[in-house]
Amino acid sequence: MDFVFTLHSHLPYMLNHGRWPHGSDWLCEAALDTYLPLLEILQGLEAAAVPAPVTIGFTPVLANQLVSPTFVEEMEAFFEQRIAACAAAPESLATTGASDLLPLVGFWEERLRRLRRLFEQTGGNLVAPFRALEAAGRLEIIGSAATHGFLPLLARDESIRLQLAVGAAEHRRLFGHAPTGCWLPECAYRPRGPWEPWPTAPRTGIRRGIEEHLGDAGFRYFFVDSHLASAGRALGLSGDPTASDPIVHTPRPREGADQPRRSPYQAYRVAHARGVANVTAYVRDPRASMQVWSRFEGYPGDEWYLEFHKMRWPGGLKLWRVTGSDVDLGGKQMYVPATAFSRAQEHAEHFAGVLAGIAQSDIRRRDGVVVAPFDTELFGHWWFEGPDFLGGVYRALARRDRGVRPVTGSRHLAEHPARQAIRLPAGSWGANGDFSMWLNGQTAWTWERLWPIEAAFWDVAPAALQSPAARPVLAQAARELLLAQSSDWQFIISTGAAADYGERRFREHCADTESLVDALRDGSSQALDAAARRAEELGRRDHLFPDVLPAITAALGGSRSLVLG
Repeated sequence: MDFVFTLHSHLPYMLNHGRWPHGSDWLCEAALDTYLPLLEILQGLEAAAVPAPVTIGFTPVLANQLVSPTFVEEMEAFFEQRIAACAAAPESLATTGASDLLPLVGFWEERLRRLRRLFEQTGGNLVAPFRALEAAGRLEIIGSAATHGFLPLLARDESIRLQLAVGAAEHRRLFGHAPTGCWLPECAYRPRGPWEPWPTAPRTGIRRGIEEHLGDAGFRYFFVDSHLASAGRALGLSGDPTASDPIVHTPRPREGADQPRRSPYQAYRVAHARGVANVTAYVRDPRASMQVWSRFEGYPGDEWYLEFHKMRWPGGLKLWRVTGSDVDLGGKQMYVPATAFSRAQEHAEHFAGVLAGIAQSDIRRRDGVVVAPFDTELFGHWWFEGPDFLGGVYRALARRDRGVRPVTGSRHLAEHPARQAIRLPAGSWGANGDFSMWLNGQTAWTWERLWPIEAAFWDVAPAALQSPAARPVLAQAARELLLAQSSDWQFIISTGAAADYGERRFREHCADTESLVDALRDGSSQALDAAARRAEELGRRDHLFPDVLPAITAALGGSRSLVLG
């Protein structure tokens, strides 16, 4: 049985939009805690000739930031701040009578300097070494929508086409090839049919299914949560069970004669009302995923792992371990790195055993596949020992034959093309398994503002494309519209984490789109001159997607024009 370990790397655009507590520090934390340690592990596996064919995605908005000179400047300042915190820690610890924690300061300082050297070796371009690993046949890099827009809730098909066309074009620019796989933002899927997500949504009639748009953009496979294949339940945030929210109801398939329970251990061709698309859906395995994802039932809650929530200020050093799920922050005990590393290896061995058990069960098939997809940032940032665990899994699978072969998503489909068709319902991998994390009573206002902006943009786009004076304004308006469509804003508003920041960023990008679109609608030379100056200013702030105009043309051209040269 094949095993596809999939990682989804994403952060919204943070550069030039604040630093701390909300802004570029989020990006720097992800790089320091996750992307650099993961790179270190993957390069170590390569040096040891251990196969580690991870399938990893970098959203275009994240990849653009990881190659930005501004990001290099932010990382340099971030490293300096963290190293300075280590230098100041001994005196502070001695003053507070916590000298027993001093060895951990040395642990953090050595780690920071080691990862800083690795960052310098990349030349400040974190995309390059992952691209090199892919070129060496070590892994597969998949694509996504441009800014992680929640595709099923966008009101215009042109907007969906723009998200995917920009996503595919940016993947070719940054990674050197067209992506085969796509990570749907939030694993959110909607089939062909009527579109009535909210009482105030515009009337659109029958909408095309998401898989149809994916096929048009050149993608050949994507991922869905298990409940969409009627193979399990939605896992929700961190694997915690959640109650149903009546605000937004997504019909679930009923098991029975007309909707059989389907196995998550195979890939499916996605069917729609007009037939079967040439697009395949991989299904997240709930059993394997829960072992890693859940803070309640999985590995990350182990008592020896680093405690995420307790840190020492100033500097943010984390010096304590989980200790126990029922232990409050004041009772946390000192972190022991060597013991935590050993536990990560034990858990990796156990996970390899879980995979072997699945492979040896009654459902084993010649073309079977276990798919375990996760947010990349779980490994290292939320679960500090996660990269060590990941490396341990591949080493454990390589040590002996367990009936499990790790492969990339594309390789499995090349050798075992999906034969069985499936008609998927709407849903996501969010809490409740539906769209309610992104469209609810707290966030409906964001969509009620965004939907008219979409319509206005696409109304002015055809004429603006024909005007040399208007084209730079249209390009920046597209960037601002794409940034406003990021699913992150509704997510952080719904969770209450940095809700003010999410709301401010959403309003900011909406207002900037509106002002540029208004100038395009006006069309006078005076309005366009002022808008061009504003577009140039915004381009310095939101510096991404340098060649967006061909994607606008493709999005306007219809469903069969999205594969750009």
